[in-house]
Amino acid sequence: MADNSLRLLQERIDSVIKGKQDAVKMAIVTLLGRGHLMIEDVPGVGKTTLAFTLAKATNCSFQRIQFTSDMLPTDIIGVSIYNPDTKNFDFKQGPIFANIVLADEINRTSPKTQSALLEAMNERRVSVDRKTYTLPEPFMVIATQNPIEYHGTFPLPESQIDRFMMHIKLGYPETAYEKQALVGQSSLEFLEDMQPVITGDEILRMQKMVDAVKVDGSLLDYLMDVINATRNDEKIRLGASTRGAQFLLKAAKANAFYEGRDYVVPEDIKDLAPTVLGHRLILKARTSIYDAEVIMKEILERISVPV
Repeated sequence: MADNSLRLLQERIDSVIKGKQDAVKMAIVTLLGRGHLMIEDVPGVGKTTLAFTLAKATNCSFQRIQFTSDMLPTDIIGVSIYNPDTKNFDFKQGPIFANIVLADEINRTSPKTQSALLEAMNERRVSVDRKTYTLPEPFMVIATQNPIEYHGTFPLPESQIDRFMMHIKLGYPETAYEKQALVGQSSLEFLEDMQPVITGDEILRMQKMVDAVKVDGSLLDYLMDVINATRNDEKIRLGASTRGAQFLLKAAKANAFYEGRDYVVPEDIKDLAPTVLGHRLILKARTSIYDAEVIMKEILERISVPV
């Protein structure tokens, strides 16, 4: 890894989220790439714990928003309250003003409230009463989502989904790790005593280093071949957007930095493309046996990798 503190960060989170090293790595890479993460899975597999552990291990401020059907946008971004002493309206910050924000069960709230996150996620600021407030840095939204077949959910619109750099699934833990969870110390109790291994300022420094990671022109051509292939595949109705291409490049740079390189290699793009692009694709056949990530892997096998 590029930095010993990244190795320690991975190990610290792995000590809580056992057996999910790949998912933990994707969360760290997303943070390094200034992205946001969507975790979709059934309840009780550690989605919330992963977000909280990442915040504790990086010494970042953390807020959890439990989305419900009656939540309003002001419950997220904040509200102006009249102060009788000053005869002015004072802005009371909402939970979005934190370094790492857990949007728990984001698909259980209405589209109007979901959209309140759009400006914050994209521009890292919010506007209230014609005033703009900048969010703290680093800033990352980790949203959890239950599968849409569950009752009482509102599927996220494409514009919202497109704001997430990566989409991952944790899955059920392996039996050996699940047995440890049954008889071992509660993860929440363990987290209370956890000491950070890295600071927010160090994360900001690393994010700038990620921006400086070099990308050869042939790899940019390869990346665009992948993007264009999603737009011309017979199984796909709507391919990856330009934002998707930007996120794939940022994720590839962050992955290269995580692996200790100051340059991108083809594997950085190929390995991350299903995770970065899969959730952006809209398939023609909703009942197809292929899901988007499987189709994405098929596309990657057809495209020549630069040497």
